[in-house]
Amino acid sequence: MASNNSNTINLVTGGAGFLGSHLIDRLMEKDEEVICIDNFFTGAKKNVSKWLNHSNFELIRHDITKPITLEVNKIWHLACPASPIHYQFNPIKTAKTSFLGTYNMLGLAKRVGAKFLLASTSEIYGDPEIHPQPESYRGNVNPIGIRSCYDEGKRIAETLTFDYKRTHNLDIRVARIFNTYGPRMLPNDGRVVSNLIMQGLKNESMTLYGDGMQTRSFCFVDDLINGLIKLMDTNISGPINLGNPNEITILELAKIISKKLNISENYIFQELPQDDPLQRKPVITEAKDKLDWYPLVNLDQGIENTINYFRNL
Repeated sequence: MASNNSNTINLVTGGAGFLGSHLIDRLMEKDEEVICIDNFFTGAKKNVSKWLNHSNFELIRHDITKPITLEVNKIWHLACPASPIHYQFNPIKTAKTSFLGTYNMLGLAKRVGAKFLLASTSEIYGDPEIHPQPESYRGNVNPIGIRSCYDEGKRIAETLTFDYKRTHNLDIRVARIFNTYGPRMLPNDGRVVSNLIMQGLKNESMTLYGDGMQTRSFCFVDDLINGLIKLMDTNISGPINLGNPNEITILELAKIISKKLNISENYIFQELPQDDPLQRKPVITEAKDKLDWYPLVNLDQGIENTINYFRNL
């Protein structure tokens, strides 16, 4: 086992999930100590299984809506179901995770003097009336819709985080994460990239919503993790948008995936879900200027890597 030269103890909530497990890989490769907390609602033990017997790694099955006492230096707070299917499955639990979970983790950070990073989301902008979205935009969110357990949940998580900074001088960072994709996404999570790839691999018609002309900006997971690490390593509180400013329509995405899978284009159009944003594109000037961060993996390469992952499942 590798000897540990670092005194940094990282706590990653939601660490067995899609983003959390990629972050843990990077921290472990830097020879840091990592405590992973997950309740395995959407996380999977296999995502972190390669570290299970490593002396620098500890896995705790725990629900962060309940407090926990640990000695750590950095808290990466990623725990919360992020796909509509999962966060709408138990919306009250989703809201509790965002409020109570964040409250508990901020309390822990205050007690032990840890740096705290909140993984927030572009969903706090709602269905935006300003395009593209800068951090100064305050959003257009329906507070009583089917997505609001997540959208408003993340908004209150940001509120709490900044109130802890103002009240207790806590060392915080807030990242607003735009659509991210890559290996370890759940095949059944209802997100557009995994949906279209899985339907394509099964030679089923691809499901598009509305007219397929709504836009998203897709960031490959490796780029996103680089951004989170750079943000934690600075003294900038944010909020900072992390995402890829390359905007495409969902129909274009479906065409790219069909071509890569070498299948004919075949689509079924369904009604647009309630409050589904029609446009999504980050302004990343802050991330470029303050973090020297910019996504490097293009959509073509990223989609190929993701298809290969799903092929091997």
